[in-house]
Amino acid sequence: MKTKFAIGCLVQWFECDMIEQYVDSLKDAIKQYDGQVIVDFTIVTNEDLEKCISKEQMNKCIDKIESICNFGNVRYTDDLHTIADYRRLFNTNYCDQVDVLIWGESDAILPKQMFVILDNLHKVSLQNSNSKYLAFFGTCKMWDDSWLPLEHSELTSKPRNATEWWGTRYTMTKDEMNKINDKTDELEVGIVSPHKFNGCGLIISSEVIRSGVNIPNSVFFTHEDTSFMMMTNKVLGNIPQYIIKNILLVHNRNHPKKRMYVANESGKSLGERRLSNNWYKNASKMSEQNCYNLFNPEYKSYKWEDVWNNIK
Repeated sequence: MKTKFAIGCLVQWFECDMIEQYVDSLKDAIKQYDGQVIVDFTIVTNEDLEKCISKEQMNKCIDKIESICNFGNVRYTDDLHTIADYRRLFNTNYCDQVDVLIWGESDAILPKQMFVILDNLHKVSLQNSNSKYLAFFGTCKMWDDSWLPLEHSELTSKPRNATEWWGTRYTMTKDEMNKINDKTDELEVGIVSPHKFNGCGLIISSEVIRSGVNIPNSVFFTHEDTSFMMMTNKVLGNIPQYIIKNILLVHNRNHPKKRMYVANESGKSLGERRLSNNWYKNASKMSEQNCYNLFNPEYKSYKWEDVWNNIK
């Protein structure tokens, strides 16, 4: 029996010029697989955090996203809805419908072999009595040596340079990714212990969610992936985390079209533009503190109202 998948992606209105690359790669992967893949999108039109330069431009952004994300289950929300909110609900909504959940991301490019590989991985995992597991594909050369277990085999020996084609700041195309992945004849699958991952492309067996693991409500903005890892370890311990080392999944963190048409931002880089918003530092810091105090019985978590109250 074929493995059933659900893959979900949050699309903010300002990602309208970037999302097509993710969708194209997803369609390629679905074509390769003859089993069921449920595709989920939530499109956010809210402007509480980032405001569009004009109503006319906002309408153009939404129209473009609609024309691209015109398949699968598509929802719209005008509420403040972050990646943490989305992934929490995605986990809950689909864990009873499918065998495996995948966290998509608007700046990701997915390997076309993805579902075929994960179908085999799921079957082998069940044969080994591992119904609860995580998985991850190889990634680019990361920030420090703690990420070595996740780096694609071809990139591990490269010097750490963020702007090179193997680095975190490089924007890779689908063709570049396919050229790397097409070299692979035999998969290199290992175990990552202790767990280590980010949220882009995280693979979760549905039994992990069904057992009670999810992103806590207190983690309302950033660090949703870290909080999920902490909750997994707390509830289930060191369950298997598989790594497919020699198949690359692209995460274009610094994509030049990631934050288009946002009003009143300044700075040359993506990071500078994001940090020019006076709410961002507060929200990120508070969500991070909530994450690392999940199991502190004396800690009172921050909420969005605290972010607004602390803006000077």
